[in-house]
Amino acid sequence: MGMMVGPLVVGVDGSDGSFRALDWAADEAALHDLPLRLVYASRWERYEGTALVLNLERPAGQVLADNIVGAAAERAALRHADLDVATQVLGDDPETMLLREGQSASAVIVGSRGRGAFTGLLLGSVGLAVAARAHCPVIVVRGDKAGLEGTHERILLGVGDSAKGSEAVRFAFREAEARGCALDAIRAWRCPAHETADHPLLAGDPERYHAERASAALSEGIDEESGEHPAVRVRRAVVEGPAHKVLVHRSAAADLLVIGAQRRQGHLGLQLGRVAHAALHHAACPVAVVPQSV
Repeated sequence: MGMMVGPLVVGVDGSDGSFRALDWAADEAALHDLPLRLVYASRWERYEGTALVLNLERPAGQVLADNIVGAAAERAALRHADLDVATQVLGDDPETMLLREGQSASAVIVGSRGRGAFTGLLLGSVGLAVAARAHCPVIVVRGDKAGLEGTHERILLGVGDSAKGSEAVRFAFREAEARGCALDAIRAWRCPAHETADHPLLAGDPERYHAERASAALSEGIDEESGEHPAVRVRRAVVEGPAHKVLVHRSAAADLLVIGAQRRQGHLGLQLGRVAHAALHHAACPVAVVPQSV
């Protein structure tokens, strides 16, 4: 995958959501010929440290953890026999573990919240927190059956304001090329409500003005990368509406939605912008949140 050299790190916790993430990650690792690293966050030694000191039999928490990563490794190997798979149980909370593992990873992959009463440790808030802070792409595996199985044969790229030379654009093109599928590059635009027709630039046709500006921004964002990946079929679209709604709506026809991580400093620390937040909660396919490397 060009820049991708480290392993794909997958958080596993034994839940259905994490098995879906594992299957998707195994396919991705096979596609890009990358090693797969299955990690489980366990804090059992905090509660059962005395047993360790006395060197008694393995505490129940460790047995559970070993069983979970063992079953996950077996599942990945059954899916792709020649995968390079490593497992590790780390005594951390999931967020800390995934952020640390992500420092040397090509991407971190997690499941999305399950529908059952018991949501796994890695799901929900952890996926959001990791996507807001990781230095590598974070892929949250979610969506419907068609999106999860890659049957649409198209990648959806949201082209934001800082798209030119962005890691997200590069990531989307590499992914489309590796899969031999089409890339839909979308730029959303809106007519600000406060504009009046007597604004000199807008006289006559304000909507056309905004659509043309969006089209120019879209081209500026992807032209260079498009030239470097001539095999990738690109479909460009400028769409009126809020970006988060446009992308979630279009994710129903995609196998992966790629967006740049627009992060802002909030009172709770780093938080994702509205587009990523909406995508991670509502997209009909897996979502890759790609940070811009500094």
